Amino acid sequence: MKRRRVLLVMHEELMPPDSIEGVPEEEIYKWQVEWDVHSALKRAGHDVICLGVKDELGPIRKAIVEHKPHVVFNLLGHFQGITAYDAHVVSWIELRHVPYTGCNPRGLLLSSDKVLSKKILSFHRIPSPAFQTFKRGRAVRVPKRLVFPLFVKSAAEHASIGIAQASIVQTENALRERVAFIHDTVGTDALAEHYIEGRELYVAVMGNQRLKVFPIWEMTFDNLPKGAAPIATSQVKWNVAYQKKIGVNTGLAKDLPEGVENRICRLAKRIYRALGLSGYARIDLRLDANGQVWVLEANANPDLSREEDFAESARSAGLEYADLLYRIMNLGIGYAPAWKDDADG
Repeated sequence: MKRRRVLLVMHEELMPPDSIEGVPEEEIYKWQVEWDVHSALKRAGHDVICLGVKDELGPIRKAIVEHKPHVVFNLLGHFQGITAYDAHVVSWIELRHVPYTGCNPRGLLLSSDKVLSKKILSFHRIPSPAFQTFKRGRAVRVPKRLVFPLFVKSAAEHASIGIAQASIVQTENALRERVAFIHDTVGTDALAEHYIEGRELYVAVMGNQRLKVFPIWEMTFDNLPKGAAPIATSQVKWNVAYQKKIGVNTGLAKDLPEGVENRICRLAKRIYRALGLSGYARIDLRLDANGQVWVLEANANPDLSREEDFAESARSAGLEYADLLYRIMNLGIGYAPAWKDDADG
């Protein structure tokens, strides 16, 4: 393993402490990925500089000039509070001719725009639930082609923001109420899609040109309250106590119908390429009772915590955490943006 100079860029409020001794689990959970990546890179012998970013690019420029990193390890999920702006930060780093980890700017923009990405998947005949967008400030008119139940979520935000059991609606009145909630509380357009009852599956993909698909992962619930749907709500995603209460588990998907695993593997690669992704991504899927696979969304630069789905799936395929991070760095260094093509020419 070659020693790298790494500029680890993260949100200012998620800068981890030097030690987690005595820190409550609920507190660690907020910056778990930052802690895991930083500590693993340090233990592997890399020269790591942590940089907390708020709403200015100047500190990144200063750190690049001073430390001359081999790669910028990008852990930003938004910029200035706007999800889509993380792509602009990556564009700026690319303009500096500095390699970075994760997805390229166009792939980030396409995957973060859930409406546009669904249209692209539809063009490529990739099975995805029927949907409708509801713009802020406009009356909610339900097209006849939409069949209840519907699942209502933000058209822009990730990490299960705004998702709850109430996101599944059965009537037009409930739809209007949930759309208004997304508009007023989350502050984005709303996306309503046909709710697919079935198994919650995730598949991790890594690569630029040559793609590696890791084993399929599944989220299950041991103690889900009666009448509750098995969905990844905000509580399920971020509340440690609630996770334990309802018995949230993720692990290798077992007893999949014959042929489904190979179908999902091929589908994941098609989605990755259709959206122009690079680096690493997670594809969220649903498998219904008839064995039909439905694509919910693609997540560029997903959670890299040591115990989260992406890293665990890679580990099950024989790729340990430090090696996974090293491979992600090498993919960033090996990615060929336009400036490299021009330099080669």
